[in-house]
Amino acid sequence: MPERPIIYCFSRDLRLDDHAGLAAAAVRGEVIALLAIDAAIERRLRASPLRASFFCGAVAALAGELRDRGGALIVRRGPRGRILTTLAREAGAAGAAWSASYDAAGAAEDHRLQSELEEAGLAATIAHDAPAIPPEESLSAQGARGQGYRAFAPYLDRWSSLGVASYESPLLLRFAAPAGDEEPLPQPADFGSSVEPPASGPIRARRRFERFLKERAGQYASAGRLPADDGTSDLSAHLSFGTISARSIVRAVRERLNDPFSIAEERLSLKLYLRALARRDFFLQLSWFHPKTAAEALQEKMQGFSFTRDHPALDAWREGRTGQPLVDAGIRQLRQTGWMHPLVRPVAASFLCFDLGVDWRVGRDYWNELLVEDDPALATGNWQWIAGVGADMAQFPRIYNPERQRRRYDPAGLYVRRWLPELRHLPAAAWRGRAADSSQLSLSLFDGDAYPAPVVEHESAARDFLERYRAFVSL
Repeated sequence: MPERPIIYCFSRDLRLDDHAGLAAAAVRGEVIALLAIDAAIERRLRASPLRASFFCGAVAALAGELRDRGGALIVRRGPRGRILTTLAREAGAAGAAWSASYDAAGAAEDHRLQSELEEAGLAATIAHDAPAIPPEESLSAQGARGQGYRAFAPYLDRWSSLGVASYESPLLLRFAAPAGDEEPLPQPADFGSSVEPPASGPIRARRRFERFLKERAGQYASAGRLPADDGTSDLSAHLSFGTISARSIVRAVRERLNDPFSIAEERLSLKLYLRALARRDFFLQLSWFHPKTAAEALQEKMQGFSFTRDHPALDAWREGRTGQPLVDAGIRQLRQTGWMHPLVRPVAASFLCFDLGVDWRVGRDYWNELLVEDDPALATGNWQWIAGVGADMAQFPRIYNPERQRRRYDPAGLYVRRWLPELRHLPAAAWRGRAADSSQLSLSLFDGDAYPAPVVEHESAARDFLERYRAFVSL
């Protein structure tokens, strides 16, 4: 009896190398490569024009790699269950495989789709591909008790002790030849975007990482904390769409860390970079085991805390006109590029949650409209951490003083000046984050393009929030 093929349905795993899902499909037989664009994917791509463009560029690169391997990427639009069952019937496939989602909505859809296929007599395989260490592997018999880790420190210890699997293009991986006319590859205009697709595929991602590891990773501890210098790897979008494997990154960094000739600064930098990758896995497993966090606080004691959904200065925060230079520079960078430096993100988020007292979900959902990266589980975990309602085990919320952070990490004002043209003519010494400290910040000079006075006084706003917080948790 001839071997029946297996469908592999791509989503946020747009590559061929070191691919856990493809490896799982390959053991079943010849692979039919499918991209199913359902309502959920379309909704998230329509949320951000830059994200839609990045996705389309990555899909085009994936399709090119498949052609080079003698295969083809089948594109179909509609409900995934209907697409998979129809294609399986047309191709005589035994079933389908795909990579797991970690946000609540995606995970629920995975389970629903698995049941639908199995009821139709088709095999359904869901593989862990996004994290370097799958959630179940990070469980500790004594520490997690089957519910994952809620604190990062013990998770990091466990994560650091585990090996990282490799799925490097198995020899069994064979792709089905083109079957005829199919729907065209997605274009940004399909999702309401006019942005030309960038070079966003696996080759671009691998080159970016290799250049970072060779040239900048050794200074990550210092350069990675300077927004003006941007010593980060800048791989967040690539990781979120799976154009590069988190496993391959962790293995390469660990290998370099084990070099006996590396100097102390380099070792510290590599450890900090691995810590950032571990935090990514931590939030993925947190959402995996606690899907309700998409809508409510992880900390039970904070589930009834009253954040506001609105504030007179909310639009000023969204536009980068709060009068706090570092906050505004970060927001404007995000609005223009679809990315914000990771050191600036918590400062901007802290200002929304504590200075303005606005619900963390408002900030998360707004940034979803701007970010190129598409990681709902990570967004929820990070926003809850900053808002003091999630996995951070600190006794009180970590409220960032935006001007103190600016003086510490952007003392010459290079980052601020890059994104705030209103302040380019002012000396950094005039930036105090308070209108009373500088007449140039307190007056409407020239016209509406002048930099605004602070919308709130940070110190008093922070004190007011902490008083309300203490009163609530002491009930």
